[in-house]
Amino acid sequence: MEDGRPVPLHHPSAPTPLATWLDAQAIATAVPDGPLPALLNGVPLAPATALPTDAAGWEALAAASPAFDEPPYPAVSTLQAAAGVAIEESDGRLWLVAPSNAYGGYACTLPKGRVDPGLSLRATAVKEALEEAGLLVQLHGFLADCRRTQTLTRYYLARRIAGHPGAMCWESQAVHLVPRARLDDFLTHPSDAPLLQLLGSAG
Repeated sequence: MEDGRPVPLHHPSAPTPLATWLDAQAIATAVPDGPLPALLNGVPLAPATALPTDAAGWEALAAASPAFDEPPYPAVSTLQAAAGVAIEESDGRLWLVAPSNAYGGYACTLPKGRVDPGLSLRATAVKEALEEAGLLVQLHGFLADCRRTQTLTRYYLARRIAGHPGAMCWESQAVHLVPRARLDDFLTHPSDAPLLQLLGSAG
């Protein structure tokens, strides 16, 4: 729902069988009301509650992540600041979002978004993970700074600590859990090429 109105999908995504979620070599796809296990790798799959309603709340969530170092953000006057997150499961798979109707030419990508006034890069990454993928995460490292069409996006590494992928917002029509060896089938947009190189060779 966008502003209380349904978002029509031109090519709706289909959920995968329940068994795909429990197979570390399988691609699993979540849509609202699709089949999901109660637990995944020992962490419950349940919608996050008591969500932040202001910048201070998002900053508090980001501050709950363990301490880690990151380089200074190389702000560029011609690009807007943005942040995103690579969320890895303990079984080695990574969470990707499918933007509704392949918005921006992306069949799939990592959760990301522009920095809202009053938010830090870290808080933005946590917020985007929850909004676009339905997942509450803890950041644990710096991944990369990537120049995109209109933004300079800082990407963090993260782990899922709560949430439910079926609770993604209207911006996403599906959430995928993908083995590293299959990332090149999903991260196909040219802007994601640096991320594909980094994530496909890691782990």
